[in-house]
Amino acid sequence: MFAEILRSLMAPAPPRMAEPDAQLALAALLVRVARTDGLYAAEEVERIEKILMTRNGLDPFQAAELRAQAEDLETQAPDTVRFTRALKAAIPLEDRAALLESLWSVALADGQRDASEDQQMRLLANLLGLTDVESAQARQKADRP
Repeated sequence: MFAEILRSLMAPAPPRMAEPDAQLALAALLVRVARTDGLYAAEEVERIEKILMTRNGLDPFQAAELRAQAEDLETQAPDTVRFTRALKAAIPLEDRAALLESLWSVALADGQRDASEDQQMRLLANLLGLTDVESAQARQKADRP
């Protein structure tokens, strides 16, 4: 038992993850939102790729590739802060409501809304420096047909 503890204390620390760029950070956040309710639906995947094409000027193949990279990154990242930090550095405050609208769009894409998604979106709004009112407005815009 003590040998195992000593081994774990003496083991080299795992390499620190590099901070993602804003494009990858957004993609990873979109994936994280889609996976929040435990269901990663085809509608959510399609919505993510559409958002990536629109926001980043990507073609469908580039968007799918970026989404795949984001899926890998999202599973490795222990927290959401690293993604929002990259986005806050790259996107001015006045443009973050549109970003939150994109995130809400993914959360609502499967036609179901649950408490875990609401909680995740509340956290994201806060981390992006937006208020609950701004989040509600972004959700209303995202929910329009």
